[in-house]
Amino acid sequence: MTETLTLRALNRATLARQLLLERADVPVPEAVERLCGLQAQEPKPPFLGLWTRLEGFEVADLLGAVRDRALVRATMMRGTLHLMSAPDYLALRAPLQPILNGGLRVLGNRAEGLDLDKVLPAARALLNEKPRTFNEIRALLQEEFPEVNDRALGFAVRMCLPLVMVPTEDRWGFPRTSEFTLAESWLGDAPAPAPADSPDALVLRYLAAFGPASAADAQEWSGFAKLGEVLERLRPQLRVFSDEKGRELFDLPDAPQPDEDTPAPARFLPEFDNLVLAHADRTRIIAAEHRPSLTTKNLRVRSTFLWDGFAAGLWEMERKRKVATLRLLPFGKLTKRALNELTAEGERLLRFAEPDAAEHVVTTAEA
Repeated sequence: MTETLTLRALNRATLARQLLLERADVPVPEAVERLCGLQAQEPKPPFLGLWTRLEGFEVADLLGAVRDRALVRATMMRGTLHLMSAPDYLALRAPLQPILNGGLRVLGNRAEGLDLDKVLPAARALLNEKPRTFNEIRALLQEEFPEVNDRALGFAVRMCLPLVMVPTEDRWGFPRTSEFTLAESWLGDAPAPAPADSPDALVLRYLAAFGPASAADAQEWSGFAKLGEVLERLRPQLRVFSDEKGRELFDLPDAPQPDEDTPAPARFLPEFDNLVLAHADRTRIIAAEHRPSLTTKNLRVRSTFLWDGFAAGLWEMERKRKVATLRLLPFGKLTKRALNELTAEGERLLRFAEPDAAEHVVTTAEA
């Protein structure tokens, strides 16, 4: 008989994989591998995401790993920028290529005249000369292909070539003017991502970081359709559960399954955190009635805070002169204990994110 996992059991299992039941004392590259990457549309959120997961994390720990090329920032799942370990990037980038190719459909009429067989070799030649910003890449390609939309040229290169961003001396490592280079150039002797026919490795890495999960969950995270066929093929090497809704869930046989009563401390998740994006059914982290508030009209994924393992509200941070403020926006009334622990954790986060502020203040909006 298939074991049924309660909502709290799913919550605690996912938090354990995501290093959110207790801070881990592991090197940054290992942590990023265990998380199967950190979404990184903007430079700062991965630093905050690692701070909330790792014991004694410092900004320099992540910057050092990126500059040592143990980590890369590159286009990955769902066509978005992720911070990945170099081995994961090399192993998982190729299985994603069909999804990235499919992303070109959003160009619509702007893709008129776009010939990838000509554009991509031209872009590769430009990047073999030296790293370049996307403004440079678009301008140079437009000179060679004047009849093609410049944004279409740039988007095709971003999605169809294995590129990584070159870190700078900026505080968060990647300013808006960051340059890109070919992965094989940046990673030296490491092989370039090679063509791969199967997403099996990608699915197994997903389950390690976010399981137990359904086929629909894995599809939501990866962008792949028909992952049920992959999971069916992998079934003999997986554990199978069901949730309280009767959905079939898959997991690795040796993955952690904490007791559902395991304490879950107050935690702050940054914008775009994968924890709130990695499942089709996200009730293991956030109640369905609160899910719409996660995303703004311009598709920004807002910062959330966890209490007892579940998203209990949103948070915002601002800096005015020498005062750094973190504002809690709870979904409902917080208990005194929750408010005290969230305030203490919020003050620690402010001291990390704004170390030179003279004052660090946590405030709470009315629920």
